[in-house]
Order: sequence, then C-alpha cells, then structure tokens
Amino acid sequence: MPATYGFLSTYPPTQCGLATFNAALSSHLTAGVPGSGVVRLLSADAAGGGLEVDRAAPRVVHTWPTDTAGGWTAAANALNRFDVAVVQHEYGIYPGLDGDEVLPLLRALKVPAIVVLHTVLSTPTPMQRSVLERIVALADAVVTMTDTARQRLTAGYRVDPHKVTVIPHGAASHSSAPREVHDVPHLLTWGLLGPGKGIEWALRALAGLRDLDPMPRYTVAGRTHPKVLDYHGDGYRESLVRLADELGVADRVHWEDVYLDEASLSRLIRSADVVVLPYDSTEQVTSGVLIEAVGAGVPVVATEFPHAVELLADGPGLLVPHQDPVAMAAGIRHVLQSPDVANHLTGLAGGPTLRWPAVAARYQSLAAHLLTASTPVATSVPA
Repeated sequence: MPATYGFLSTYPPTQCGLATFNAALSSHLTAGVPGSGVVRLLSADAAGGGLEVDRAAPRVVHTWPTDTAGGWTAAANALNRFDVAVVQHEYGIYPGLDGDEVLPLLRALKVPAIVVLHTVLSTPTPMQRSVLERIVALADAVVTMTDTARQRLTAGYRVDPHKVTVIPHGAASHSSAPREVHDVPHLLTWGLLGPGKGIEWALRALAGLRDLDPMPRYTVAGRTHPKVLDYHGDGYRESLVRLADELGVADRVHWEDVYLDEASLSRLIRSADVVVLPYDSTEQVTSGVLIEAVGAGVPVVATEFPHAVELLADGPGLLVPHQDPVAMAAGIRHVLQSPDVANHLTGLAGGPTLRWPAVAARYQSLAAHLLTASTPVATSVPA
C-alpha cells in the first residue's frame, strides 16, 4: 500500500505562495492516490477566491483557525491519521510568538514528520532562532530548498545537520502554453505585491530603456499581499503608479491586480522576453517565482538575493546589485539585444530534476526512509 500523507500548510483558495507550493507538492506526491489529506491553516485575513485545487489533490480534512490559540491539538490529531506528516514552515503562518504554536503540534505527532523550511534567516531574533532550532530538534527530517539555506541553517543554528536534506522548489511545466511572438519586448514581474518587492527599481530601469526602439513594455502581475492591505492599504501600489507617471513610463506599464491561476500564469510567463526580479531582500533563500521563470525557459535578470545567486550564477540569468536601476537596465538591455545571450540563458538549470514529478519523487524517497527507520525490527524469541 502506498504511504498516506498529511499536509499542514495554508492551501488554496488562500492566495499565497505557500498555499500554491503545498497544493503542487501534495498533488504530485500523492499522484491522485486516495487516502491523504490536508490540514489547512486559515487566518481571518486570508485572501481567497479565484483559485481551485487540482481535483487530484488531497482534500482538506481539518482547518486550523490560526486566529484562535490552542488549535494545534486538533490539527495534530488530524495529522496522526496518516503515515507521514509534511509540515510547511514560515514564521508568519502559525499562532504564537514567532509562530511557536507549531512546537506543541510537532511534539504531539506520532508519525514521522518532514518539515519544509521556507525561510532561514541569517540574523534571526533570539526567539526566531530558538523556534527554528526546536523545530529541527522535533522533526524527523528537515528540507531546505537551496544549498544556501542548508549551509545557513547548519552553520548558524544549533541543529543536527544529518536531519537536513536539500530538495529544490518544484517548477511546473509551462510547455502547454504557446510561446508568444510579438514585436515589442515584454518584461514581467509577478507575485504578491508589497514593500521590498523592488518594483520601484524596475520602473527606474525601464525608464533607462526608453532609447530602445521599440521601448519594452512591463507587466507587473499580482495582488497586493493581504497582510500589507490590512496594515497599510494599497499605498505601495499607488506609489508605484505615481512613480511610473513621474518617470514618463506609465504608458509602458501594465498592472494586473489579480492572483493568476496556473493556465493564466503559464500564458503570461511564456509571453515574456525577460523576467525581472528586483527584490530588495538579501535574505530570500527560496523564490517560487524564480524557479517558475527558469523552468519556463525565460531569461531572468535578478538582484543578488541568495536563491538567485545560487541558481543563476552559472545558469539561466543575470545578476545585478540591489537597488541599482542602471545595472538592471544594462542587464535587460544585454539580454534583449544579444540573441546569443538570450538563447544561452533559456536553459533550465538542473534540467528535469526541478520539475514537480522529480521533486515529489525525492520527498517520497525521504518519507520511505523515515517509515523504514520507524518500523520496529522483528526478533525471534527462543521457545
């Protein structure tokens, strides 16, 4: 009998990268075989609607309302109905101080637990460090999605390095969407919008490309992050629209204030000549947007955040300094004006090993190892 999996994470129709990741992983890991299920983390401010889970994906068997303390008990009981628990970790999705209510849940699990780390901070607060160290201690296995994150975790935290495995973030196949042919170069950034996304630097870079004929058009696709909306409204997006107008590029920028389903995202990615990732963060060790762009064979121009440095240094993209629109414009110009460079940058770094089926197979192998290790060895008793 195939192993069954209980997945703990946010989940569609919640609109966030973690939910999308968990839906893709659970769909490919269970491959439509019944018996697995999702324990969904749901906050009162979660944005939903417009996204549906693949029909082959596991169904939601329990919801943990994270605005109420103490929900970990029922969530753990639900996960214990399966053979293996796959727990997504990000500081902001669990209740408690720095999400520390995930700790009693892990202690209550009676089945092997794989914890997937989406963030490993280089300079955590004492509480953030303590929470992550205890998570690793309680988990049976820990997955980071880049070697950078693994090195940061094992060198900067008191953890057992033997528990840590690197399995890359999966990439969907966008080959079903036709490659769009167009006369005007198309630049693209997508994902939830908020301060730190660095769109202001990309707009300034776009202004530095106005001498190109034709001048590129730039699509910024994605809704404002729900937590940003709650605390700051849509001020960041509005400031970007004003900046585009001040720079004289408003007519070259297209804003798509939507959370794209897979088919729409595939079409949009395949229409791009360059994916621009102007992120301010120097901490980001995992980027689903980066993986999807690389997986789709679209050249990337990105700032030097850790995942980009690891994936693009010798692969399908160009790295530029943070908050440097001149360098960003030069990188974009180089890709657009040099067909040989663009062709070189369209290869998928890691090849098929980054596709979701291959990634899910590695989780399956890790789970099988844990289940074997947890099975008592039968011994013969003398008569």
